[in-house]
Amino acid sequence: MKNKIKHIIFFFGAFFLLLNIAFSQIPDDVILSLKTGNAATLASHFSQNVELVVLENENVYSKAHAQQVIDDFFKKYPPENFSIIHQGGKDGSSYAIGNLKVETEKFRVYFLIKAKNGVSFIHQLRIERQSN
Repeated sequence: MKNKIKHIIFFFGAFFLLLNIAFSQIPDDVILSLKTGNAATLASHFSQNVELVVLENENVYSKAHAQQVIDDFFKKYPPENFSIIHQGGKDGSSYAIGNLKVETEKFRVYFLIKAKNGVSFIHQLRIERQSN
């Protein structure tokens, strides 16, 4: 009887863990766009207005203007690699923190994604120099 209860508890624990991981996943093409410097693909995931912090520039931009800001950043700092170091989520929102490697520098990237009508949109994106 005790083994059966342990198996049931384990099953439900694993189920909820996997469910939480599934809902906090960051879309693959968001990660790929950061790895390759593709501002258009990244911007396709922006909400209509996105809070954007890129180095010292901080503002709420329209989707189109935010794409231009990100495109300018990628032209100045072409990415060599991007990797997620932490992610999570709760109640229809997910976030991720990652490292963006360019030729001479490293940047820390934070983004917040919220789901609306079953579609996920980036509401906040921060790109900051990583201190060594």
